Amino acid sequence: MTTPRASTVLFDLDGTLVDTIPLIVASYQHAFRSVLDEEVSQERAKAWIGRPLLPALLEESPEHGHELDRAYREWNLANTSRLIRPYAGIDTLLAGLAAAGVRTAVVTSKRRDTARLALASVGLDEAIDVVGALEDTAEHKPLPGPLLFGAAALRAVPGECVYVGDATVDIAAARAAGMGAVAVTWGAGDRSALAAAGPEVVCDTVRELAAFLLP
Repeated sequence: MTTPRASTVLFDLDGTLVDTIPLIVASYQHAFRSVLDEEVSQERAKAWIGRPLLPALLEESPEHGHELDRAYREWNLANTSRLIRPYAGIDTLLAGLAAAGVRTAVVTSKRRDTARLALASVGLDEAIDVVGALEDTAEHKPLPGPLLFGAAALRAVPGECVYVGDATVDIAAARAAGMGAVAVTWGAGDRSALAAAGPEVVCDTVRELAAFLLP
């Protein structure tokens, strides 16, 4: 009989459950190109993933951050169904966790409606709920607030939760929240940076993640 690693598993969304990385990178590139006539490299855009959108853009351009935010969101929404992709095996992983009695949910820096759209675009909207989104907390990853909010929404004890993400801010937030931290490498994060952040494990495939969560 399988004994789950944790009673509750919280997931980051972008680059963890859903392959939104090409969509996010292209959205950043469109915004900077249309507003500032500036080209943004893929590496630079990936470094912003995992953070709330507007603060990241205001940090890059205090004068034009709000305009960049508008351009990003408009283009992102218009191209979500075209560019978003599922990760093979995630649906099976979620089903396996549910069968083992593990509660699962999403805690993300995305707005709730955008997160739900992303899940629906890859057929996961019935498999997992969003319990923590951008608008739910005043603080954001790498601070623990969003993860603690998500745990509270499920009436889960933080110490009995695991948070899974593809960015160093995810690992830092999990540690700060007193949760187990798992890094995955199929998203935007650099493997060496993820390992240095101190997760319990770094998983390179969904199969490895499943083996860790359901040993």
